[in-house]
Parts: sequence; structure tokens; C-alpha cells
Amino acid sequence: MESLLPPGAAALLRQARRVVVFTGAGISAESGVPTFRDDLTGLWARFDAEQLATPEAFHADPELVWGWYEWRRARVRRARPNPGHLATAAIERLVPGSVVVTQNVDDLHERAGSTAPIHLHGSLFAPRCVAEPAHPAAFPDAEAVSRDVRAAQPAAVADGDEAADPGEGGRIPPPRCGRCGALVRPGVVWFGETLPEAALTAAAEAAAACDVLLIVGTSGVVYPAAEIPRIAARAGATVIQVNPEPTPLDGLCAVNLRGSAARVLPALVESAWGSAEAAGAPHPAVS
Repeated sequence: MESLLPPGAAALLRQARRVVVFTGAGISAESGVPTFRDDLTGLWARFDAEQLATPEAFHADPELVWGWYEWRRARVRRARPNPGHLATAAIERLVPGSVVVTQNVDDLHERAGSTAPIHLHGSLFAPRCVAEPAHPAAFPDAEAVSRDVRAAQPAAVADGDEAADPGEGGRIPPPRCGRCGALVRPGVVWFGETLPEAALTAAAEAAAACDVLLIVGTSGVVYPAAEIPRIAARAGATVIQVNPEPTPLDGLCAVNLRGSAARVLPALVESAWGSAEAAGAPHPAVS
């Protein structure tokens, strides 16, 4: 793969003083994590995304919506970071001050060793109180919430088994906020909601200050997240895209690398720094 990299692509990365890696669903798909629309399988096939991914849906049937998100969390837990995630974490180690901005709601970047990635669309592992969303300490951490809820469920539902009784609807009661007793909801951005202001601001500031922005596995059509690479380009950064197919962002990019994140990113990092370890050898944080 290294020989297929355009001349100068690795040098652009190696010479950068600050890098932003902007990732989308494509990088997680290589770990077997489906998009939320593609996750409507098994007992969930009779629903569509807008029946489950809106504030109105949660208000109308919180047990149904929480059950679906518990099922999704279980599927993500079974996935493992792929070489693209590992190479992203390597860039952070090799270029101090680099930032990962992701549209994904999984935790694969964290498990690969990335530190504090910015989640533009929230996270499956950061539930929040419906009444006091600004107080994350008001309820247990995500793993504790999921563990306690799963312990009270039949094994098939707790493990995200698609063979669970469809008549049950996959319903799981959401936990309650430890501060005020209100329901705890999934910490993701739903249809009709705005992106978290702090995350969007941090991502925009990182993009405006970087030398190189790597777009990985995203079509760049979902706004306002799609504005992030455009901010970098307007500020004079070099934009490099990694995607198997052409996207609307092709014309914005100085370099378009055709291929999967799991193949291209390790090759790019190894070519830039000449080290197989740097290109994404297993990190201690990966389990």
C-alpha cells in the first residue's frame, strides 16, 4: 500500500505541527459497527430510525428507546479497534497537540489509545439526565449504568441477542438520575437536536489551528459536522481524504487516498515515520 501513496502525502503528515483527524462511520464500519440505521435488524427490524432516535420517541416510550441503545452498546462492546483506529492514536502520539474529531458515537478511538476525542454527535457511553443534562456527575458512569441495567434483564436482552422475544420489544427501563430522580437518556444527538455547543466549538477551533486535516471514512454531507474540514481549508491547512469512494469533499482536498482506513492510515503513518510500531501496533489500551 505504501507504494501506492501519492508522492509527498507522507511528507505533508510528517512535517505537520498540529493534525486533526476527522472520522466518520467508515472507520468504525471496518470494525463491524453498523450505522444506527443499519442496526435496525433482528427484533428491531419493524422500526425505523425516527421511531427510536428522537426526543419524542424517548418521551413516548423510554423503555423501548433505552432497550435499543443498550442493544447497540452491547454490539459496540463486542467490536475491536481496527488498524485505522490504532494509526489515528499513533498520529496523536507522534504529533503532540493533535486532535481527533469524530462523528461516531462508539468508543473505539478511546480503546485504541486516543485521548479525549471530540464526539460531535455524542456517545453511547455518556448517558445524561433528561432534566439536568449539564450535570454529568448526577448519575453513574456509562459502564455502571449499563452493567446495573443488564443485570436485571433476561440474558438474551442483556447481551443484545437478536433472538430475544420480539413480543418483549427489547424494552429495558432506563436508570434514574442520582441527583433529581429524572430518567437518564442516551447521550447521543437525536433528530431535531443541535450538536453539543462545546464539542462543535472545540472541533472548529482545532480545525482552524491545524496544519493538516485528515478526513477518514465520511462523506462530508451531514451538517454542521461537514463544515469542520472546510474551516481547516479556509484557514490554510492541507486537507487529506481517506475514503474508498469519491465524495463531495474531493475538490476540497489536496490529496485523495482511495482505500479503507484500516489499510491506508497505517501505510500513511509508516511511510511518514518509517516505523511499523508507529503505524498502529497494538496499544496497551486495546483489549
